[in-house]
Amino acid sequence: MTQDEGTQLAELFRLLGEPNRLRLVVACLEGPRSVGDLTEQVGVSQSLVSQHLRLLRAGRLLKQTRSGRNVFYELPDCHIRTMLTNMMDHVLEPEDHNHEE
Repeated sequence: MTQDEGTQLAELFRLLGEPNRLRLVVACLEGPRSVGDLTEQVGVSQSLVSQHLRLLRAGRLLKQTRSGRNVFYELPDCHIRTMLTNMMDHVLEPEDHNHEE
């Protein structure tokens, strides 16, 4: 991994290190979500959700699509889904779980 690649990867984890941004990305695991849906699900103001979504789009953790006047946010590819679901499984795994090597 080059220094630039390491910096870019660290930036992605920094973006996901903010709980509301992480919750926004996790909310999109189930499929495209509107800003209104995301605002309701995460429980913060629409302006704060919009700020977070802007950062997540810039980091390529979410993408937006338009349908008429509506904007929807979704995961850009399977890599984000796989990484998040693996990390969620890790967090939910009991501490004393025997790991198969």
